[in-house]
Amino acid sequence: MEKMILLVEDNPNDEELTLRALRKANIANEVSIARDGQEALDFLFATGKYAGREPTTMPAVVLLDLKLPKLDGIDVLQRIRADPRTKLVPVVVLTSSSEDEDMVRSYQSGANSYVRKPIEFSAFANAVTQLGMYWVLINQIPPSRG
Repeated sequence: MEKMILLVEDNPNDEELTLRALRKANIANEVSIARDGQEALDFLFATGKYAGREPTTMPAVVLLDLKLPKLDGIDVLQRIRADPRTKLVPVVVLTSSSEDEDMVRSYQSGANSYVRKPIEFSAFANAVTQLGMYWVLINQIPPSRG
């Protein structure tokens, strides 16, 4: 089965750069996009506008920005970890925040990885490529428990 990536990103430029970097790396997996924290949770739990989505189909990895509208990334992460349906889904915090406190809170909340977004495109593309290669192609995820 095709492994899907959930990108939770409210910045259209970062969204496009991420998608471009994944394509450039020939990571052709489906990428679902949530543009705020609530939409991410609706997607994962098949509620709201995603009520018709198969709720047992989970992403291979969630790329989660921290600074999001409606519900911030830490809140999203804590809700993912609190629910038995999603607690094992790998979550990579992909953020422009350089606050050490954000990194500590991310790991305390159950992040699998914390990556600061590089400012320069080629460095950003390289970071996304490596993330995609590892989390989609190399990492093994537990079977769905639905």
